[in-house]
Amino acid sequence: MEKTNLEKTSDFFSYKGYPLVRSENIIYYGNMEDEYVVMIQIMKTEKVGNLDVATKLKVFRMLTDDKLPANEKITKSADKESLYEALEIANIWLSRLAG
Repeated sequence: MEKTNLEKTSDFFSYKGYPLVRSENIIYYGNMEDEYVVMIQIMKTEKVGNLDVATKLKVFRMLTDDKLPANEKITKSADKESLYEALEIANIWLSRLAG
């Protein structure tokens, strides 16, 4: 069986070593204990067979500091056309900060 980058560890799915948590149309990527996480907002989906596939997403790199106002937490953003593209840019942003 081919190994994918999506794995289930503890109570969360993870992608390339970072946890993924979804609540409705929002996906959080990263560790909340770290300085930054990425929020992916699904803006538009299309039906492909029986599945709803995300076709328009907004990606935000955010500070996790609860003392900051919401508008000051966002440090970077991008628009993507697939969940794969959104997760890849999110992984690049977090990996650069870690390394």
